[in-house]
Amino acid sequence: MEPSLAENSEEGCYVALTHEHLRAQDIMDRVRSPQAGAIVMFAGTTRDNFAGKPVKELQYSAYIPLALKTMLSICTDIRARHGLMSIAIIHRLGIVPIGEESILVAVSAPHRQAAWRAGEEALEDCKKHVEVWKREEFQGEEGIWRANRDGLPGQKIAEKDEEG
Repeated sequence: MEPSLAENSEEGCYVALTHEHLRAQDIMDRVRSPQAGAIVMFAGTTRDNFAGKPVKELQYSAYIPLALKTMLSICTDIRARHGLMSIAIIHRLGIVPIGEESILVAVSAPHRQAAWRAGEEALEDCKKHVEVWKREEFQGEEGIWRANRDGLPGQKIAEKDEEG
């Protein structure tokens, strides 16, 4: 059974994957600093539709060790490039119902513009690189696996014939 929380951190950077409900205040508190004049927080939530279809829920899966390593690498790079005080990213795994958060990104910086830019970049880098996959469950239809990075539907791979 997977742990309910897997995390990693180094100076000014915190990343986690969890099966638990995400709490915005907790991640904001992780980046809070007396030297920061800005904290920017992004919450990605499950919406009730995609491409005109009613969404029932989303399900997320990850290769946890590699996903944490990739997330931490993204954080350390962005922290250095934008002069951040701190950055934290937490992604929820398992079922994420409509209206609930699947990812939280929080950054603190001396000035707001750096925080805004860094938060957006962190989110886009996570979607592009982190080893997390999403299954969209639609009302009355079979679900579709999607890669976070491109949002394209997955391709079903035919099983090999056992005899040949």
